[in-house]
Amino acid sequence: MSPDRMAKSATGLALVGGLAVIATAWGFQLIGGYTPCELCLEQRVPYYVGLPLTALALILMTMSRSGLALLVLLAVAAVFAYGSGLGVYQAGAEWDFWQGPTDCGGGGGAPTSAANMLQALQSTRLVSCTEASWRMFGLSFAGWNAVASAGLAGLALIAALQLKQGNKQVTVEA
Repeated sequence: MSPDRMAKSATGLALVGGLAVIATAWGFQLIGGYTPCELCLEQRVPYYVGLPLTALALILMTMSRSGLALLVLLAVAAVFAYGSGLGVYQAGAEWDFWQGPTDCGGGGGAPTSAANMLQALQSTRLVSCTEASWRMFGLSFAGWNAVASAGLAGLALIAALQLKQGNKQVTVEA
């Protein structure tokens, strides 16, 4: 398989995999009833940034703009590496390896009266960033996000390296 084709395959896999991960997060929230904490919501941002960039890289490769696609893929790798770091940070806080954020939780504005406070307490569900609400094989949502984001960053790097190798072959053959 040619390096360009391998780059497209790795990028396509990253796009499909990333879409599956963010869809799963939304599924756990909307169907499963798991309320995400503020840090969980922040861990979704790399998907909202990285997936459109991944699609852009795939489009650029289709248009034979491999140099620009390589730069976009490096940005994708950085975005998902950041997302993996967020996941590691939260998972470590959940395991008490280090202190997590002290301002993490839910809630709206400050109540203006005692009646409003009671009403707010009944309707607001506070979610801690340092307590795992679910685990599978010992990993929480944050832990699985760290793994998935690292995998997506790795796929983006593999695709970028394949593009670079493909560009070298074109230069040598020319």
